[in-house]
Amino acid sequence: MKTLYTLILFSFSIYSFAQNVPIDFEVGGNGLNWTWTTFENDTNPPLEIVANPDPSGINTSATVAKFTALQAGAAWAGCESMHGADIGSFSFNNSNCSVSIMVWKSVISDIGIKFVDASSAAQPEIKIANTLVNQWEEITFDFSSRIGVYPITKDQIVIFPDFDLGGRTQDNIIYFDNVYGTPSNTGVGNEHEIELVVSPNPAKDLLNISITNFNGNMAAEIFDLTGVLVASSKKSKINIASLSKGVYLVKVFYGNETKVVKIIKD
Repeated sequence: MKTLYTLILFSFSIYSFAQNVPIDFEVGGNGLNWTWTTFENDTNPPLEIVANPDPSGINTSATVAKFTALQAGAAWAGCESMHGADIGSFSFNNSNCSVSIMVWKSVISDIGIKFVDASSAAQPEIKIANTLVNQWEEITFDFSSRIGVYPITKDQIVIFPDFDLGGRTQDNIIYFDNVYGTPSNTGVGNEHEIELVVSPNPAKDLLNISITNFNGNMAAEIFDLTGVLVASSKKSKINIASLSKGVYLVKVFYGNETKVVKIIKD
């Protein structure tokens, strides 16, 4: 079995695939205190967290994000979270590949979303246009085609609130909120959530695979960065003492899930 992977920039953290969603910009929630950076928007005014301008519709949240797309900004002007520290590190699977977002716009234009890994590698954004103006609308993006597709592990979300290749005729204010909707569509907040942890990282002799809230069978395969299978096991502890120092990809199979974790052999 051989899978070709391109070289991936690695980090020294343990990949537990924890995803911090939904992004609701509320106190005690996600998004409010994240480090959002705007880009390609002329003077790049910062993303603002403001009171909901229209709580009478489908979105009754207290606070939302406000993005001002400047007329002089690029069509693809947007905002992005900080790598790793904000949305966390995760991979797409059947339970988190449906990404909803609520938007309030005064114009019709595409909204784009993409996810990026720690080396800034990413698949192209998916874009969908709103159909309503001056009211909240929920739009759902299907990322199921990206399951298992490089880059596997994402740690950043990028949002393009007003992706208009035709060019803006004015500055457009866009409000957005509730990215990933409610906690139920990713299992966040569920005490029975299954979580995969591969540790220690870096590892020298033994690699431990821990899967919380899972009692079934598991298996793991370890690949070097050229895609060559160098070790495999059906046990939670794998002896990697004989492997050369470097970066490896651990592919873990459990239940109906398959996830890939980057590790460092010390």
